[in-house]
Amino acid sequence: MGSAYRSVANNRYSAINASSNPGPAVSACIIAFNEADRIGECLASLAFCDEIVVVDSFSTDATADIARAAGARVLQRPFDGFRSQKAFAVEQARHDWVLCLDADERVGDALRDSIDAARASGFSAAAGYRFARLDHYFGRFLRHGNAYPDRVLRLFDRRRGGWRGSREVHEAASVDGPVRTLAGDLIHYPYRSFEQQLAKTQRYARMMAEHEFARGKRASLAKLVLSPAWRFWRGFVLRGGFRDGWHGLVYAYVRANYVRQKTIMLWLLQNGQPVAAPAPSDLSTG
Repeated sequence: MGSAYRSVANNRYSAINASSNPGPAVSACIIAFNEADRIGECLASLAFCDEIVVVDSFSTDATADIARAAGARVLQRPFDGFRSQKAFAVEQARHDWVLCLDADERVGDALRDSIDAARASGFSAAAGYRFARLDHYFGRFLRHGNAYPDRVLRLFDRRRGGWRGSREVHEAASVDGPVRTLAGDLIHYPYRSFEQQLAKTQRYARMMAEHEFARGKRASLAKLVLSPAWRFWRGFVLRGGFRDGWHGLVYAYVRANYVRQKTIMLWLLQNGQPVAAPAPSDLSTG
């Protein structure tokens, strides 16, 4: 599969440095770690950009090789948080207008057309642009509930904003100036397996609990009971997640469990209890 990705990407990227697109130049910025099975399609969807910057966290698979073969500029940096990694990628871009993606995302055709139209106008309408993210969830795109439209700000003028703040998980870009919404979807393939989703969700829950604890936020028994139930009810019933069938049901259950895990971990932290396994050096050998 890697060779197929390289072939497709090479064909799509042959004109990257000689872009004929009108308007300001755009740098695409991607962070990645062990994404050899997915980064090829991500890169191919960014063929309309003037350069591609990939910040890799020392992948042990062919991620970096595939990116280089596709014409991307690859930089290596130890991972110290999602926000910090993305901010670093933006800093390395050669152009001030940046489009930020994760390696498991692709720019859909309609979204590409919307970006091209905004670019042709010189991006004069805004300091940044948001658009919907469409999740592919075990064989089906989720178009309802808490999953969609999940609008994200990913295209912006770095002179007027970026990946700011201190939160390293569920990070969000912000800009000083107007933000407009573009038509089209950023297509997202977040999970390779259900086991991976559970592990990823638990990791994010711990990171968010630690972030909230550091900021002085505290959990309560009422939140522990009610918050997960509300997350499920809001997404599956009020926002129509049931319209996505069993996929929507499973998604709603897992997202509710994320809230439960985060609240439990916050409760444990405020009561002086550990939420993660100790480092090997902290383990007793006696």
